[in-house]
Amino acid sequence: MDLLQDLQWRGIIYQQTDEEGLKEQLQKEATSLYCGVDPTADSMHIGHLLPFLTLRRFQQAGHKPIILVGGATGMIGDPSGKTQERQLQTVEAIQHNVKCLQKQLGRIFDFEGENGAVMTNNFDWIGSLDMITFLRDYGKHIGINYMLAKDTIASRLDTGISFTEFTYTILQAIDFKHLYENYNCKIQLGGSDQWGNIITGLDLIRKTQGEGAKAYGLTIPLVTKSDGTKFGKTEGGAVWLDAEKTTPYEFYQFWINTADQDVVNYLKIFTFLSKEEIEALEASVETEPHLRKAQKALAEEMTRLVHGQDALDKAINITQALFSGNVKELSANDIKQGFKDVPSYVPAADEELTLVELLVNAKISPSKRQAREDITNGAISINGDKVTDLSYVLSAEDRIEGQFTVIRRGKKKYTLIKYV
Repeated sequence: MDLLQDLQWRGIIYQQTDEEGLKEQLQKEATSLYCGVDPTADSMHIGHLLPFLTLRRFQQAGHKPIILVGGATGMIGDPSGKTQERQLQTVEAIQHNVKCLQKQLGRIFDFEGENGAVMTNNFDWIGSLDMITFLRDYGKHIGINYMLAKDTIASRLDTGISFTEFTYTILQAIDFKHLYENYNCKIQLGGSDQWGNIITGLDLIRKTQGEGAKAYGLTIPLVTKSDGTKFGKTEGGAVWLDAEKTTPYEFYQFWINTADQDVVNYLKIFTFLSKEEIEALEASVETEPHLRKAQKALAEEMTRLVHGQDALDKAINITQALFSGNVKELSANDIKQGFKDVPSYVPAADEELTLVELLVNAKISPSKRQAREDITNGAISINGDKVTDLSYVLSAEDRIEGQFTVIRRGKKKYTLIKYV
């Protein structure tokens, strides 16, 4: 099975500008191709991953990936999928975001060898572009009627679109033309919402390079969940690639909680597991779903890819500790990850309370009477160890690295005691 056949099997290909031409190009020679992202935030989220993982598949097949972070286009804002104007960011904020995104993307690709990835920033060629050159060399080739017919622009005509965002598609076309001329880049990859921008780039290349110019576009479908809800969103918001925004443990938990109806599809499009490996996991979903082998494989592959093996090992360790209740084996950093969203209580520096008083003050038990019942019934654990002594007072020995004590009531209700 060749690359395009593999992409078809995985369900990754949505649209192609020239299916036969693209196939011939990839068979003829190692080909440079690119995918871009605008630095509208200082981190990507998992909704950004699929196009770049697809770009990585091309690299594994011997082709050369060009990664573009839009330091220039990020200052304008893509109207695709937006119902109103973006809030423009400062140059300093965009430059900071560029560096953050480049670091994240650097973990996905191999930068060594003949087909080593190339990292680019379109501010390098658009940032110094003057207005007269923009209008004469580029604007002259793009008709107004052509642009008005594009969904991304037509959908905004009723609510309003500025000239700034109106010209975004031309700037992205300039990217494709620049990479075509300077990097021999023949293909642009993007999400399905980028189809119009890709077509504009191909049109600009043909008009400036001649009808014989060969370039291609390929888009990837929107990732959806079987229940109709949006992929990549949790109650806490987006699932970020930045470990400070979404911890590796939270990242791991997102993937391991994938529904049976979605897990095989996600294994196909997000992981680099082979067809045979995925089919074996698919069989496991059908015959032994309680083992959740497919979800574990998905969570491990994705966490390792984005955060590395050490972070994956810690995420698994936290998961196992929380499942067993033996949290005293966790480090303070592990506690921060695993208990990021649980209720917490910060006692005063000189506060010395019995366990009964602490349970009430921290709102773990609703009353002293209930607190006593919880303790005597063995429902209260401190760092995983049951405590049944009504006169028990927490000491320094109960603090994990001097920072935290984890109290559990029943099987699942955790509260984190934090010390100043």
